[in-house]
Amino acid sequence: MNTHSEAERETGSGRERTGRRFRNALFLTLCLVTAGSSLAILGVLLTAIFQQGLPGFEAGFLQRPPHPSPSEAGIRPAMFGTLWVCVVCGLVAVPMGVGTAILLEEFQPRNWPARKFSAFVQLNITNLAGVPSVVYGILGLTAFVSMFGGFGTTANPWLEFGVQYFDQYLTEEDEVVLLPAASATSAPLPLRDGSTVRTARGESRNLRVIPASGPLPAGSPADTVTLREDAEGGRISQKAWYYVRLPLGRGVLAGGLTLMLVVLPVVIIASQEALRGVPSTLREGAAGLGATPWQTVWNVTLPAALPGIMTGTILAMSRAIGEAAPILMVAGVVYLAAAPGHLMDDFTVMPLQIYDWAGRPQKEFHVVAARGIIVLLCILLVVNSVAIALRQRSSREPT
Repeated sequence: MNTHSEAERETGSGRERTGRRFRNALFLTLCLVTAGSSLAILGVLLTAIFQQGLPGFEAGFLQRPPHPSPSEAGIRPAMFGTLWVCVVCGLVAVPMGVGTAILLEEFQPRNWPARKFSAFVQLNITNLAGVPSVVYGILGLTAFVSMFGGFGTTANPWLEFGVQYFDQYLTEEDEVVLLPAASATSAPLPLRDGSTVRTARGESRNLRVIPASGPLPAGSPADTVTLREDAEGGRISQKAWYYVRLPLGRGVLAGGLTLMLVVLPVVIIASQEALRGVPSTLREGAAGLGATPWQTVWNVTLPAALPGIMTGTILAMSRAIGEAAPILMVAGVVYLAAAPGHLMDDFTVMPLQIYDWAGRPQKEFHVVAARGIIVLLCILLVVNSVAIALRQRSSREPT
């Protein structure tokens, strides 16, 4: 009787093991088929894009602006606009996201109200990670583009930084000279004989003022320029790359901050998961040696979690480079003849430019769109390669 029961148990165990092996093999096969199908579809798409865009691709495509003629169209303004916006996005989103994750994970409050508030913040971060990007575009349009609109306009802002205003005059020697001005709307400075003015090339000249109807003086030194006392100048500005004004308007800074809203939840959640993966024994050992909580985070926890944080940052920035909907809400510009020169300058990005080319009926523009996709993929590959190299370097254990 016992022998018969043992045989039945062994038979049942054998059938169970066979069933598990079959399910494991089936699941592995499904995974391989899914992965292979995804790679096959990606390969077909990339092959079609490269076959369409590579023939006739030239370096001039990277140097030219958009053009109504497909043979003359280029992607330079959109390419530099993408780089500008993504740099602003990364410089704001990464420190803010990592800092938020450290606060939520490493400095958890102990009293009940603070714990509830922390849980509320965590819930909102989790929900924001699934919000469509076009919603962030509307939020960026309201929060950044229209912010401080009641205090001024982009033409007459109430706060500026990184700009110099000048009154531009054309002298009797047909030379352009500049006189400094206080602001965009201030009155021109009076023309004073013997004062110093600056040429458009940055050279200093001595100013000689003559009557409005008087004759021109015979001969003048090389370092002297002549203006009539009734000469009228035009107000111009010279803006540094870090030029900032309030309100922000539809510029690079507003676009970068809007993309920051898109990727910030991803950076926070990825950084939290990386911090949770650090063994608690490392924190306990640092505390046992007398380290403060901040010393533990800075010297122990953060370096150990850095590879995981870099992985989340790579994914977030890859999403930012390919986003079009929020930028369309903020910038709304497709055709630009020049790349951005400062943080408040008009801009467009490569996804918008590619979308514009792909939507045109001419097949020649579809070829141009394929070339733009190739450039975008190359930029994405370079950025990811640099980030992966930094992650691998940070994950190496010291010898």
